[in-house]
Amino acid sequence: MSIFRRYPSLLGTLLVILSAIGFSIKAIFVKLAYVYSVDAVTLLALRMFFSLPFFILTALWVNRDHSLVNLSMHDIKLLIILGLLGYYLASFLDFLGLAYISAGLERLILFLYPTLVVVLSLLIYRKPLRKREIFSLLVSYIGIALVFQHELESIQQPHLWLGAGLVFGSALSYALFLIGSGESIAKLGSMRFMSYSMIVACLGVFFQYLLMRPFEMIFSVEKPVYLLAFAMAIISTVLPTFLLGAGIRQIGASRASLISSIGPITTIFLAHVFLNESISGTQIIGSCFVLIGVLLVSLKNN
Repeated sequence: MSIFRRYPSLLGTLLVILSAIGFSIKAIFVKLAYVYSVDAVTLLALRMFFSLPFFILTALWVNRDHSLVNLSMHDIKLLIILGLLGYYLASFLDFLGLAYISAGLERLILFLYPTLVVVLSLLIYRKPLRKREIFSLLVSYIGIALVFQHELESIQQPHLWLGAGLVFGSALSYALFLIGSGESIAKLGSMRFMSYSMIVACLGVFFQYLLMRPFEMIFSVEKPVYLLAFAMAIISTVLPTFLLGAGIRQIGASRASLISSIGPITTIFLAHVFLNESISGTQIIGSCFVLIGVLLVSLKNN
């Protein structure tokens, strides 16, 4: 631990790396759970069921500070919208998409969200694009096209376009969440905002489940699904969320976002090991294109 005291940035870097790996494993858990014929609605409900207690405890712990600002009606409405947009809708679309595409392609498409933030900023705030941003967009989407071509040629997965579209919708939803969350985070603080928005998302998932599935169905899935959902909640939801927050406090959001770039590569490697997904030269080149494009967008904030 003495080395971390001497070099606090090293600790922050390690925390962010562990967070990125945790988030990346989510796709592996989902694909493994789908082997047991569980549907996206039920699996997402189980993930949120196991995650909810931790975020409730976080909210209670943060609110021990009585000097925190009170929530206005505007704050509550914004929290509901952002929670449903960023952690409910984005997760649901992602889970649906993973039924049709590989874990590696899913992570690469999701990783396009920084480029989508740039495009949405142009459309919403009329913020002009710089040459580097235009170049980064071209590089990123060329990379996705290369990986997508690999999927079409080697896997021939039915409904590949549908799966890719759903995951792209997830990335778009998360990008909208990021654009809209700045006001709430500045006022409430990151931990308070995170816990509240995750509680909203969990409640949204539960409400959807009750509308779409018989309540008793959640007790009839196979035992491995419960174990995978619990692992997903702890390893790919709760822990990486807190690790990322701790890492950002050590090294800052900009450096953390760059280090998180290892996420897609981690998913591709783990999918090869645990799901026997192939890794081709075209896929590696396409992945590098996506990473370069996203890094070009992220570096402008450093």
